[in-house]
Amino acid sequence: MTIEYAVIAGGCFWCTEAVFKDVTGVESVESGYTGGARPNSTYEQVCSGATGHAEAIRIGFDPEQVSYGDLLDISFVTHDPTQLNRQGNDVGTQYRSAIFPANAEQEAEARAAIERAQADHSVPVVTTIEPLKAWYPAEDYHQDYWDGAGQRNGYCLAVIPPKLQKLRKSFANKVKS
Repeated sequence: MTIEYAVIAGGCFWCTEAVFKDVTGVESVESGYTGGARPNSTYEQVCSGATGHAEAIRIGFDPEQVSYGDLLDISFVTHDPTQLNRQGNDVGTQYRSAIFPANAEQEAEARAAIERAQADHSVPVVTTIEPLKAWYPAEDYHQDYWDGAGQRNGYCLAVIPPKLQKLRKSFANKVKS
């Protein structure tokens, strides 16, 4: 099996991680930071907005089971790509909607996915395509957050279940459980 990687941002990484862990063909999901200039930033530094990093996820996937384009389409359905530098109450460039392609093929697919997403929205999709810079894994307590502490976090309980419902409704054939 060949594993490829997709790096995307769509708001709080706790919420995006929970969605993609449930997608068939996804072998791993790691929360982290990318797109900024400061090396080895901490969660507090990224949350300040001063690093330029986005809260993002790095998805390891089997392209025989799920395509990069499918992952992007799932992202567009499970977050609001029309909100500039925010998702709901999370405000700042660290919560931007962005795709970080690893190569020219992924970049072309990202452009196509944005066009597909735009067809579903009456206002502009503001998702950016940015160069894939260094990837910095988030602190351990952010990994697999929904499976643990997220179940007791009011914010996650309000935000994640509707995202999972959208996943199951729009991509029933791509869901593990």
